[in-house]
Amino acid sequence: MTRRPSKRAIGATERRAAIIAAGLDEFTAKGFAATRLDDVAKRAGVAKGTIYLHFKDKEALFQELVRTALGPLIVRVSNPPIGEGAGSARAAMEALAGIFVSDVIGTKRGDILRLIISEGTRFPSLAEFYYREVVAQGIAGMRKLIEYGVARGEIRNPGLAEFPQLLFSPLVVAVIWQGLFGKHAPIDAATMLRVHLDSIFGEGKAA
Repeated sequence: MTRRPSKRAIGATERRAAIIAAGLDEFTAKGFAATRLDDVAKRAGVAKGTIYLHFKDKEALFQELVRTALGPLIVRVSNPPIGEGAGSARAAMEALAGIFVSDVIGTKRGDILRLIISEGTRFPSLAEFYYREVVAQGIAGMRKLIEYGVARGEIRNPGLAEFPQLLFSPLVVAVIWQGLFGKHAPIDAATMLRVHLDSIFGEGKAA
């Protein structure tokens, strides 16, 4: 017989989730430096001491909310659908780009990236963590996808695999643009990404 979690365990899980959600709101609204755990606790509806039962400090809380907010997306990006029976490399890239447009650009996930860009030099441990947990895995996944596209003859320039940053750089530009200039000159990120993929694969729809 499977044991059900106790009410106490459920309560602790809910409090942890509330703290992470409150941390995401506070960090994206105020930045890392200006965020106080007192405000996170108030927003989460818990005592400040409760936060320390789950996270040793503000940086540990930030790291966990990055894993929570971006983990599922990074799993998909780092494990692209390639190999026998898979579709085209372009189709896979379009699918990943679509997820990025809907789930990152214009959301608090995009705000996390902007926070790293703006404060990463002041807090190098945050930048190192984000690189290890997000960027490095994304680059590895894009390299696999590029090599797959080269093997299929979809991508003519194999040198792209040496610089997979070129593949997703427009995604980063879109996040920055929307955060800074979206109210004045909103950008159609999905169309921009399709144009970018046309420059890599040539014009046309994914097979």
